[in-house]
Amino acid sequence: MDTLGYLGQGFGVALSPYNLVTALCGTLIGTVVGLLPGLGPINGVALLIPIAFALGLPPESALILLAAVYLGCEYGGRISSILLNIPGEASTVMTTLDGYPMARKGLAGVALSLSAWSSFIGAFIATCGMVLFAPLLAKWAIAFGPAEYFVLMVFAIVCLGGMAGDRPLKTFIAALIGLFLSTVGIDANSGVYRFTGDNIHLTDGIQFVVLVLGLFSISEILLLLEKTHHGQEAVKATGRMMFNFKEAASVFVVNLRCGVLGFIMGVLPGAGATLASAVAYMTEKRLAGTSGKFGEGDARGLAAPETAIGGAACGALVPMLTLGVPGSGTTAVMIGALSLYNITPGPLLFQQQPDIVWGLIASLFIANIMLVILNIPMIRIFTRILAVPNWALVPVIAIITGIGVYAVHATTFDLFLMIGIGIFGYILRKLDFPLSPLLLGFILGELMEQNLRRALSISNGALEILWSSPITVGCWVLTGIMLLMPIIRIWRKRAAAQRAIADV
Repeated sequence: MDTLGYLGQGFGVALSPYNLVTALCGTLIGTVVGLLPGLGPINGVALLIPIAFALGLPPESALILLAAVYLGCEYGGRISSILLNIPGEASTVMTTLDGYPMARKGLAGVALSLSAWSSFIGAFIATCGMVLFAPLLAKWAIAFGPAEYFVLMVFAIVCLGGMAGDRPLKTFIAALIGLFLSTVGIDANSGVYRFTGDNIHLTDGIQFVVLVLGLFSISEILLLLEKTHHGQEAVKATGRMMFNFKEAASVFVVNLRCGVLGFIMGVLPGAGATLASAVAYMTEKRLAGTSGKFGEGDARGLAAPETAIGGAACGALVPMLTLGVPGSGTTAVMIGALSLYNITPGPLLFQQQPDIVWGLIASLFIANIMLVILNIPMIRIFTRILAVPNWALVPVIAIITGIGVYAVHATTFDLFLMIGIGIFGYILRKLDFPLSPLLLGFILGELMEQNLRRALSISNGALEILWSSPITVGCWVLTGIMLLMPIIRIWRKRAAAQRAIADV
């Protein structure tokens, strides 16, 4: 049977009334979970696994439910990022850069609808890529070993300098702070306590939820308190709810480009939506050049990461299904769900149980359509958050933030740590330091350290492994180019200023 025949068989599974209802429930649950800062798709999927098993769902239905929750969480994560400047999860950090400025201009409805549409396009492109190229891309992904991943992440950190325009030094400092914070806790290899201050609560390191809610939520509360007076609104009143044809056309090429990029990044095990959204945003900012107003509410700056997130979310399922290797943290949880049904993902899965594989792939098309249909009408409800004055909004954000952090370990230490991080983030924002590089440095730091150790273990400590393959050499060359870009930009500005003085 050819690919189209298998896909038709998959639609036969996914379009059954039982599985349609399952997918609908999954998208609704996922959107709500994604809307709550700090939960994210990993927690959403993990919470549903025992429920799916207890309900006695067949394997294909259980997988369809978990995949729908996964995609729904990716959709829902953008809502708090755009409306409140609080990333719902790590991958939506880049969404805040232009999504929140759009909301402040009174374009919250446009930002939400455009992000939903961009995410749909990215997921659609990636799902088509799964159908056409899954086995081929899985073989290509094997070429990325620990050394390649380490150099790729070094390249991503260096690229952060391009995110802040005229502030490359502050951007790099913020990224280095994030890398430092990622080293707090017990060293997994040696068991040494690092930067814990003999505090038992820091032995497991700083939790992502604590850091992200402290940096963004608490610091945002402090900034809102600066401006609060009776009747003031957090942002301007929202106008139209939908993007227009001109706005859709302006980001169409971005959608196509970032959809493909997100899919490829998703196929790489361990890269995930966070790295995909960062690379997509930085790539589009470079391509836009002086014509872009990234960081000030540029639609392209919103569409790029959202499209990449949608593409990476679906792309991460490729290594899971074809190699049995998780493409992200969420797919690692899904592999655990498959093990409950005595199903081993890998190359033989396509031959032995095509109903499960192709039913899942077909359900991705259906779930994405459901999400767009559900999310667009709800935009008016979401944007009502913006009509709440600061004096009422601040306590609500504080309560949700406190509950989200306390739920991780149920300790008051995390609450105090979050407040401390929030004050630190507030100071950084007042000093005009970007927070997104700090958070991305924290996220990538642990992965960089793990892959560096694995690479050096393979080579018995020889550093040559870090530049011994064509992929690593290519990444180092690109890293060098990115390091030169801020210097060249500053030199050009100085030269232009000198010419302007000479003309006068």
